[in-house]
Amino acid sequence: MGAPAYIIGGIYLFALTYVTIYCLMQFHLLLVYKKNQIFGKGDLEIDHIADKDLPYITIQLPIFNEMYVVERLLDNITSLDYPKDKLDIQVLDDSTDATVELSENKVNEYKAKGYNIELITRTDRSGFKAGALKEATLKARGEFIAIFDADFLPNKDFLRRTIPEFKNPKVGVVQTRWEHINQNYSILTKLQAFQLNVHFSVEQLGRESGNYLLQFNGTAGVWRKETIADAGGWEADTLTEDLDLSYRAQLKGWKIHFLEHIGSPAELPAEMNGLKSQQFRWMKGGAETAKKILPTIWKANIPFGQKLHGTIHLLSSSVFLFIFTLGIFSVPLLFLINPMDVELSFLAIFLISLITLSMVYYQANVLSEWKEENSFKLVLKFLFLFPIFLSLSMGLSLHNSIAVIQGWIGKKSAFIRTPKFNISKKKDTYQNTIYTTTKLSRTTIMEGLLTLYFLFAIIAGILNHNKMFLIFHISLMLGYGTIFYFSVKHSKYKN
Repeated sequence: MGAPAYIIGGIYLFALTYVTIYCLMQFHLLLVYKKNQIFGKGDLEIDHIADKDLPYITIQLPIFNEMYVVERLLDNITSLDYPKDKLDIQVLDDSTDATVELSENKVNEYKAKGYNIELITRTDRSGFKAGALKEATLKARGEFIAIFDADFLPNKDFLRRTIPEFKNPKVGVVQTRWEHINQNYSILTKLQAFQLNVHFSVEQLGRESGNYLLQFNGTAGVWRKETIADAGGWEADTLTEDLDLSYRAQLKGWKIHFLEHIGSPAELPAEMNGLKSQQFRWMKGGAETAKKILPTIWKANIPFGQKLHGTIHLLSSSVFLFIFTLGIFSVPLLFLINPMDVELSFLAIFLISLITLSMVYYQANVLSEWKEENSFKLVLKFLFLFPIFLSLSMGLSLHNSIAVIQGWIGKKSAFIRTPKFNISKKKDTYQNTIYTTTKLSRTTIMEGLLTLYFLFAIIAGILNHNKMFLIFHISLMLGYGTIFYFSVKHSKYKN
């Protein structure tokens, strides 16, 4: 078959090796996480601080076109259990729709009730969320700054439980775990929660326990104002300003403390196109931040383990490029394996990536998060969700790969926020709302074509009596097909 056949095989093997290394690094975080569970101090009792000794806190609420949740947000924030005279609430509303009027009415309502609350609006939206935070921080009066996105509903005791963690003067950020208001709304929200539970347990606590670099997640956390200034402030040259500032702060010697035992409820994207816009921002911003920060990490005077895990962390979005490559190149391999006359039984070693990844997700969900059912039902639930999650992750690999490539080559784009619709119960709906899209992107059309591509691969494999990639191709076909179907379906809701 010549050199092209071996080039294709080599590319496939390289991509498979990269994915396997990524999974092994995730497994290492699991081992560190379990070690902390066994030998760590666990959840320590929260220090009580008398009201007279509580510090002054600024709460920043960055908002852009969130008319369905902005009133809910402000009602929630003003109900926090914290002295009014020590709270400074900044509503950072860059909206271009009726959200501004809703914000203004609520701000005036709570001003009349004695709250120190201010509406800060901008017309140019320069720097997007990072720009809004940067400008508002100059006016912030608090020693600490708590940040919440529009869809978050922190519990009343959030500030009283997080502020005592700053007794360590090296702690610059306290991050809490995201909880999910609407995780049982649909299979789509269940799968998002399934994935996020890994980050907000094994990944975050594993990194902290191993003394590796972790991150502030953009919301549901508190910054020491001094830390923001010392790290250089908010910068808008990436779409993940939170990840960027997190790393700059840690490289300055500040610590991020993650509190797994404190949850902050939030609303998950309920429709496919909103989820895809969120994924695009996270994946592209991750690549932009990697490009910006990785050289500094490797020049920094920090332990090798921090450099290695920091690199894998910042490159985590790039794993989708290799997943996409595996899928695309597996099809020509169907026709090349036999002529190449290569013994492929050694590829079974790469099953370790699937095994280790399943262990990570089992820990994060069955053992750490799911507590409402008996053990047998939890295992069945996991065995149902895990393969579906893998399939849909493969189906998102084209969309996310495009985002990663744009991030690496420096193509700039606007900060597209993820619309939320005040959905918490199954009867709630997002149909015919003003934020749903009616356009089909070229990426969605390509996802439909890839569905047919892998259907062809399934048929070709069966006809050629080569079933080596059969399960893989079925997963890819179902993944791309599902992403395509819901992208089209959810684009039709608006009249």
